[in-house]
Amino acid sequence: MSTETTASVSTHILDTSVGRPAASVVVSLSARGGGREPWVVLGRSATDADGRCKDLPALPEGTTHVRLDFETEAYFHTHTHTQKQAEAQQDAPAPRDSGAFFPEVAITFAVTPGEHFHVPLLLNPFGYSVYRGS
Repeated sequence: MSTETTASVSTHILDTSVGRPAASVVVSLSARGGGREPWVVLGRSATDADGRCKDLPALPEGTTHVRLDFETEAYFHTHTHTQKQAEAQQDAPAPRDSGAFFPEVAITFAVTPGEHFHVPLLLNPFGYSVYRGS
């Protein structure tokens, strides 16, 4: 739902250590109208079986910056097979006591009114990557 005065945001998560979508990851969407304004949490959602958040709220008019907060710790805690498989495939340190090296991932980006921003998160127990998708 994009107009000339607002932007829209969507996301999905792929667990690259197993080559599958990451389901049940809680995602929070925050926005602000300028670099010095406070963040306003607009809502929370969770990824579905396809790793997508389909019900993120619309951005308010005047939004210039957006932040997506992914709560990855619970995902890795409940998907210990992902960690064990990743550890077996690489010479990497063991996860921390929390169950995840990255217990959360926060992605902040600028938006332009009238455009849609799809921001996929490629996630594994020891790293992540994001990009502007289509």
